[in-house]
Amino acid sequence: MNSLPTHRQSRRRFIQSTGLAATAMGFPAIVSARSPNAKLNLAIIGSGGRGGSNLANTAKTENVVALCDVNAQNLSRAATKHPKARTYRDFRKLYEKTGDIDAVVVSTTEHTHAFAVLPALQSKKHVYCEKPLTRDVYEARVITKAAKEAGVATQMGTQIHAGNNYRRVVEKIQSGAIGPVREAHVWVGRAWGWQSREAAKRNRDIVWSFETPKEAQKPPAHLDWDLWIGPAPHRPFHSVYFPGPKWYRWWDFGNGTMSDLGSHFNDLPFWALKLDAPKSVEAWGPPPHHDIAPASMSARYIYGSRGDMPPVTLTWHQGENKPKIWKEKGIPQWGSGMLFIGDKGMLLSDYGKHILLPEKEFKDFQAPEPWIAPSIGHHSEWLHACKTGAPTTCHFGYSGPLTEANHLGNVAYRAEKKIEWDTEHLKIPNAPDAERFLKRDYRKGWSLA
Repeated sequence: MNSLPTHRQSRRRFIQSTGLAATAMGFPAIVSARSPNAKLNLAIIGSGGRGGSNLANTAKTENVVALCDVNAQNLSRAATKHPKARTYRDFRKLYEKTGDIDAVVVSTTEHTHAFAVLPALQSKKHVYCEKPLTRDVYEARVITKAAKEAGVATQMGTQIHAGNNYRRVVEKIQSGAIGPVREAHVWVGRAWGWQSREAAKRNRDIVWSFETPKEAQKPPAHLDWDLWIGPAPHRPFHSVYFPGPKWYRWWDFGNGTMSDLGSHFNDLPFWALKLDAPKSVEAWGPPPHHDIAPASMSARYIYGSRGDMPPVTLTWHQGENKPKIWKEKGIPQWGSGMLFIGDKGMLLSDYGKHILLPEKEFKDFQAPEPWIAPSIGHHSEWLHACKTGAPTTCHFGYSGPLTEANHLGNVAYRAEKKIEWDTEHLKIPNAPDAERFLKRDYRKGWSLA
């Protein structure tokens, strides 16, 4: 791993990286918490699954002073490793004592992200939050605004963003290797969600659910089910919801593959093409289910011009839906990928590799000199920012709009119509009835305020 750059060097190098510069300017300078050599005091909200990984990657160089998890087994395992930390089941209780906390790591289920993040921002604590940043469009806007006002270091858990492959793709696209890009496609092979039993077997779905369970089951003794439900409407416990990632297919708790993997795969075109809010979105797939997100669907986003970049259409496909352009242009059929179509050629990428197409026409291509600084590590980047004020590459000023865009694909799908998006006012002028999918009602005792 590269040694940490100095504050001045890291900030200049990161800001000069096009894509970050545009988004970083929207946020005030990060207030440094302490000396770069001092350890941060961390509060960990969610310590199992992804939370366990985030805990391990942040605690190895910092102090853990508070642990919170609705799952007593997760909490006990984490507390064994960090015996001096205070422990909580309810993160609202954790926020009653924050004087010794510098930064908060949130790795709960998607539907409670905003509720765990907002109090930290309001207390001007640095925040790392797993993807997707929020459960809906409204919450993404609330968190983005709060982060801007707080002026603290933030990072969404899109670990792939820190890799070199995405950086090289961004450099090629933005340097004009394939000319102006007017069309892009994203597809992911995962097909989890509402589908037939036969399709679930074919797609290796981890848990098949065609309808909402009518029977109730007894929650495991180690799980506080009421706290797990949090702001969502109460429903009886059933094993189709817990443990993760079973919950992500249920609209009350997540938004399916679109918001989950969209955080990773739509990230690349969002960065490379300097995207923000779409002008319109339309989606198609099986008839929407009232409670379960689809296994397979598609969504088409129309973006206007951005500086010297022309308008572009971005089409998302998940599950069994695939882009027709595969056969039309003979594109290598990678299981998941991102395809940029420019006036002078195409670029195909996935997480770890990319190629220019047609390959024979680019055999003598000379890649531009790398100008986006390598990441010092996804988690290290955030910890460094907390201590020095250096920027992060997936701060909430960037990941908030990315999260909104992903959610808008689901809004269009659930509304079953094309939506025209008024991003300034969070309105859908051509289909006001679709606005019910932008924001949800919260259970008594829960509010974003």
